[in-house]
Amino acid sequence: MKNKKIHIIGAGLAGPLMATYLAKRGYLVEMYERRSDMRKVSQSAGRSINLALSVRGIQALREVGLYDKIKPITIPMKGRMIHDLDGKTHIQPYGQHDKEVIYSVSRAELNMGLMTLAEETKNVKIFFNHKVESVDLTKNILDFGKKQTHFGTVIGCDGSTSPLREAIIEKSNANFVKKPLGHSYKELVIPPSDSNDFLIEPNALHIWPRGDFMLIALPNMDKTFTCTLFLPTTGEISFETIYESSTIIDLFQNYFPDALELMSTLVEDFQSNPIGNLASVYCKPWHYKGKALLVGDAAHAVVPFFGQGMNASFQDCSVLNNFIEKHNGNWEKTFEEFSSSHVENGHAIADMAIENYIEMRDSVNDEFYRKRRKLELELERQFPDCFIPRYSMVSFHQIPYADVYCRGQIQLDLMNKYLIENLTKQQLHSNITEKLVPLK
Repeated sequence: MKNKKIHIIGAGLAGPLMATYLAKRGYLVEMYERRSDMRKVSQSAGRSINLALSVRGIQALREVGLYDKIKPITIPMKGRMIHDLDGKTHIQPYGQHDKEVIYSVSRAELNMGLMTLAEETKNVKIFFNHKVESVDLTKNILDFGKKQTHFGTVIGCDGSTSPLREAIIEKSNANFVKKPLGHSYKELVIPPSDSNDFLIEPNALHIWPRGDFMLIALPNMDKTFTCTLFLPTTGEISFETIYESSTIIDLFQNYFPDALELMSTLVEDFQSNPIGNLASVYCKPWHYKGKALLVGDAAHAVVPFFGQGMNASFQDCSVLNNFIEKHNGNWEKTFEEFSSSHVENGHAIADMAIENYIEMRDSVNDEFYRKRRKLELELERQFPDCFIPRYSMVSFHQIPYADVYCRGQIQLDLMNKYLIENLTKQQLHSNITEKLVPLK
C-alpha cells in the first residue's frame, strides 16, 4: 500500500473520525493537535457551543461504531420553541413525526469519545500541544516552530484558520473567500432548578428571535441549558456597546425578560466568557495533488445556524472514506474526485446556514413564514415522493447539499406563488408534479 502513514492536522471532531476510518483500513495515522488533551485538562469556558447531531453525522458515527456509545448522552429536540417578547411560547416541529428530530450533544464529550475510539484502533497516535505554524508542500514539511516533521500525505482537519489551507492556496492558486457574518456570539447558561431539573422544556431548541439578533438555548445532560447570544459585532445594540452590568441587564429586560428570570449568573457569564467570531469559508479546490487535502471547517467553515457544521464535516469523512476505497490508495485520484465532487456541497451548506440565521432570528414569527411552513409540511404529507421541506432534506436525509439548495429554491418559489395567488389544490398538484421530479 502506497504511503502507509498518513498525517492529520487537528484532533477536534473531524480529525479523530477521519483517523478512525483510515486506521480501520490499515493505515498508520499521526495526528497533531495544538491544544492539550481535553480528557486530562478541563477546557476553558465559553467556547463549547452545543452541537446539533442529525442524520449525516449519525451515519458517520455508525460507520465507525461509535453511535451506540454516544446516543445515551444525546437529548432529542423535536422542534423550535419560540419565545415571544411577551413571554408566550409555541413549538414549531422540525418534521412530520417523532422520529424526525435532531439531538443536542456535548461537543466535549463527543470529541473525547472520538479521540479514544481512534486510539483504540492501535493505529493512531495523537500528539498534543503541537501547533502547526506552517506547511511546506514542496519539501513536505510540517513546521511546529521548535521542530519539524516530514509527511507523505497530510489531511487538514485544522479548522477555519487552517495553515494547511494557506499552503494549498499559495501552491495551487486556489479560490478562497472568508466572509465575516458581522455578528458574533457569547455563551451563557440557564442552570438547573433547585430540585435539579430542567427549568424549561428539554426536548426543544429554544429561540428568542428579535429581528437583528437572537438568543438560543440547547439542553444538556446535567439539566442545564447552554445559551448562545448572537448580536451584531458593532452598532447600537451590539457587543461593542453592551458590556457593563447595567447594559447587560437592560438588554435582557427589554428583549429576553423570561430568560433573564432563569439566568442567575448572567452578568458574570457575559463579562467573563469570550466573544466568538462568525464567518463562512469558501475554498476551491480542497486539495493539492496527492499530497494534501482539506476536510471540515478547514475546507468549508459555516456559521452555526443550520446545525450542520459538525454533520457536514462528518459527512466529508464518510464520503472521503468511500473514495479511498474506490481508488485503493491512489491519493491523487482520491483527493481530486473528492474535491471536484464535493466542493459545491460545502458552498451550498455555507449559503443555507446564513439564510437560516435570518429565518431563526426574524422570520419564524412572521405570519407569511408560518403559513408557508404549514403548507410545506402538508405538501410533504400529500406528495412524499416529490416534496420534502428544505430543513428536512438537510437534517433528516442525505441528499447532497447542492441538490437540496437547488430543489429548495424551486419549492420556495412554488409555495410563495401559491400563497400569494391562492392557487387551487388542483393547480398546486399540477405545479408540484410538473416542476419537481420524484426524489430518489
